[in-house]
Amino acid sequence: MADAITAGVSPVAPATPESKSTRVLHRNVLIGLTVVLLVAPFLLYPVFLMKVLCFALFALALNLLLGYGGLLSFGHAAYFGMASYISAYTAKWWGVTPEVSILAGTATAALLGLVFGALSIRRQGIYFSMITLALAQMVFFFSVQAKFTGGEDGIQAVPRGHMFGFINLADDRTLYYVVAAIFMAGLLLIYRIIHSPFGQVLKAIRDNEPRAISLGFRANQYKLMVFVLSTTLAGLAGATKAIVFQLASLTDVHWSMSGEVVLMTLVGGMGTVFGPIFGALVIVAMENYLATLGAWVTIVQGIVFVFCVLLFREGIVGLFARWLKQPL
Repeated sequence: MADAITAGVSPVAPATPESKSTRVLHRNVLIGLTVVLLVAPFLLYPVFLMKVLCFALFALALNLLLGYGGLLSFGHAAYFGMASYISAYTAKWWGVTPEVSILAGTATAALLGLVFGALSIRRQGIYFSMITLALAQMVFFFSVQAKFTGGEDGIQAVPRGHMFGFINLADDRTLYYVVAAIFMAGLLLIYRIIHSPFGQVLKAIRDNEPRAISLGFRANQYKLMVFVLSTTLAGLAGATKAIVFQLASLTDVHWSMSGEVVLMTLVGGMGTVFGPIFGALVIVAMENYLATLGAWVTIVQGIVFVFCVLLFREGIVGLFARWLKQPL
């Protein structure tokens, strides 16, 4: 970034409000998405849809950090997986209601993100990414050894229970609408963050950190805040996933999970509001409908990723945004 300044790149311009047409487009997309979510369980298998929504929220959380904060984390599985473990453990062994177990998992991810973020934001670029990966591997090996995680067996047969004491989550369709509500709440929160003054400062730091610092912004504080917000939302996705699938396992904290969510973000469109949703849909659908290929699914995912990078680097939604000449 410093090189960009010396090369004569213009300083960060003040953030301008969204145009009216962009706001209308985003509002229409949100309304359309809500309608799709309402009718989807009557057309597709609810459990598949819930998996898509959990991973879409996970990808949105990473995109907040990567696409708008400019920070590439290779360790987001740590927050997703640890929240999954805490949610599953409290629901099964403490007998708490689903909303309490999900909140417990989310709070754990937020606390973990605060500690790990304070350590990792001291470095930039590839060094930041490697620190996040190293910390995530520590969480993975802790999960292997800790008794409460169940080791390689994980925590199985997690009860779904009754949310707020009267909403029976044993029914897949009922649980789907709960998951859809959690997803939409997360999406709207991220949308608000992105379009707030805080979000505009984040974009300025992402584009030209030295210039933003020279304007008086404390870049490290902003980066830590977005890191914690991202890990909290990743934890919300992981905690919800544990209730949906009644399982928390080492797969949730494995480094491959961090790579998978990065892939979802890039395929859908990094730095776009709705891109990670479509990226999650594509990757999860491939894993679901190409499951008969076994390990070859990973090869197919790699081919799709290379195809996306070569033909439309902006991702699926980024390509449509360029055609529409409107940010999505």
